[in-house]
Amino acid sequence: MIELRTPVEIERMRGAGEFVASVLEATAAASGVGVNLLALDRLAHDLIRARGAESCYIDYHPSFGGSPFGKVLCTSVNDAALHGLPHDYRLRDGDLLSLDFAASVDGWVADSAITIVVGTPRDQDLRLIDVTSRALDAGVAAATVGNRIGDISAAIGDVARDAGLRVNVDFGGHGVGRTMHGDPHVPNDGRPGRGLPLRAGLVFAIEPWFMLGTDRIFTDNDGWTLRSADGSRAAHFEHTVAVTDDGPVVLTARRQQDDIGA
Repeated sequence: MIELRTPVEIERMRGAGEFVASVLEATAAASGVGVNLLALDRLAHDLIRARGAESCYIDYHPSFGGSPFGKVLCTSVNDAALHGLPHDYRLRDGDLLSLDFAASVDGWVADSAITIVVGTPRDQDLRLIDVTSRALDAGVAAATVGNRIGDISAAIGDVARDAGLRVNVDFGGHGVGRTMHGDPHVPNDGRPGRGLPLRAGLVFAIEPWFMLGTDRIFTDNDGWTLRSADGSRAAHFEHTVAVTDDGPVVLTARRQQDDIGA
């Protein structure tokens, strides 16, 4: 079911958005060569407890997950594109790390993701980060009253294709509100002028994710981590966005976004 949020409700969702953004800032800042993925998850867990928030991930068990997720942060490294399950791995120089985090604060949910380079960057990784970040910006810009879901999807897909990347549409954006995943689905490619008309009060996550060499994925043996079929590296960016009469409002905007991504 698609729900429209009132201006008062959207304002209340800012608290969740600001918290999610702050956790991504903190975990990105803590990431470095030699840092264990489990330590990043513990940091996110500590911040959740300190805020009195609730994790959207720890008990999450959709049909595509092998078991309840059991962690509070997604940590996808290199060829891991989405849903990276934190495990006993120490980050290495040059790793490409995507951090995805969602939490509920006072009953309202926000969801966001960033990709960073640990240590020495590769030119290809920086280009992939730039393309994925720009695709998010394009999707957000299209989230205006009078447009349709297809306009957001097409804007994201156009950026990817212009960069020579293929787009997987199995996983994409989604409605956000009282729960983490709801309607509408927001694919990362589509046709302009198609799909649900955008009305003030719609709140959803827009989340482009691309892989350098393929649009195909497979599930790791951990039952969660989605990896590129050809081993190529991946990037993932996401914001929770409200459609308003005054234009799109990014509820998960980060104070340090110039340093760590969009």
